[in-house]
Amino acid sequence: MSQPRRYLVVSLLSALIAVGLWYWMRPAPTTVTSSSVSYSYSSALEQAHNGQPGAARVLYQQLARTDLSDIRRASLHAELPHYPSPRALKLADGDLQNPSPLVRKAAIQSIAGLVPNAQRTQLLGPLLDDPEQSVRFAAARALLGLSPDEQGLYFGPLQHVIDEYERELKTQPEDPQALAQLARLYLHEGQLNEAQAVLEKVSALDPENLKAVVAQIELLDKRGKTDQANALLAKQLKAHPDSAYLQHALGIWLLNHGQTEYALLGLAKAVELEPENSDYRYKLAIALHDLEQLEPAQHQLEELLQRQPANRKARLLLIRYWNETGQIQNVQVLLAQLEQQNPDDPALQQGL
Repeated sequence: MSQPRRYLVVSLLSALIAVGLWYWMRPAPTTVTSSSVSYSYSSALEQAHNGQPGAARVLYQQLARTDLSDIRRASLHAELPHYPSPRALKLADGDLQNPSPLVRKAAIQSIAGLVPNAQRTQLLGPLLDDPEQSVRFAAARALLGLSPDEQGLYFGPLQHVIDEYERELKTQPEDPQALAQLARLYLHEGQLNEAQAVLEKVSALDPENLKAVVAQIELLDKRGKTDQANALLAKQLKAHPDSAYLQHALGIWLLNHGQTEYALLGLAKAVELEPENSDYRYKLAIALHDLEQLEPAQHQLEELLQRQPANRKARLLLIRYWNETGQIQNVQVLLAQLEQQNPDDPALQQGL
């Protein structure tokens, strides 16, 4: 081999060895990227859940990604209704066409929390024809409480899916949870005899099913049997005095029967037994306000926001209550916090 050739071979071998050593010793980028992505997701979810400054921005950024797992996208959608804006609505609407049924169902819940009834029908109505049965049922449940006018052109398709849902629930005659859903469906449709029969079966299968008990009380009320409903509620409360669910049900029942002062006892007891339940505390605040107990009502909402800073519904109600009593400085603080969380919130744009 000639001298120049020998030098060429040696040079090529040296280059190949250098490249191999670099490749072998270089950091593994996949691990770093994966860790970074995971941290970004976890950090954004925590920021949104806790209502921290910039929460809406990071939440939107995560939902704009295309590499998230289905369960992670669904978890993000659970936070989205606290941060409404045109962009939030666009992200939720986009995921109604997501290939994953889990994500489509999560997006349905986002839409239900983001938009008023009539607009909800326009967005969710097409999913009544979704190829996945569970998605059709989720869309139907989100539209159940709407009036026929609000259901509009989707009134017929909704009834069709409700009939399908009813048939599916009937295929699970030994499942108390499925039967309780069926009873609720019958109550909504005004089929009281059918609801009664199903609730009796639930009670036989699961005597401790308190949701079925409350549905039975509602059924008795619908039939005008107020005394029987009251007696059943009293009997269950005696058997389950520490049930926050029943205490809250008592408060709501008394509210519905114009006994707001007595209702406060049940509503307050429910909050005492389950202090983290935002729905219980929110309802207590409204009842206190209705009785012109303004400071206690404001206190309950303040406590709710201390526990759940992202709770937009409670924040807007407290702003309203403080406006009513002329506490402008407190209003400004809450508005400033809301703007830090989500500068595109419609309440800010409307000059609340």
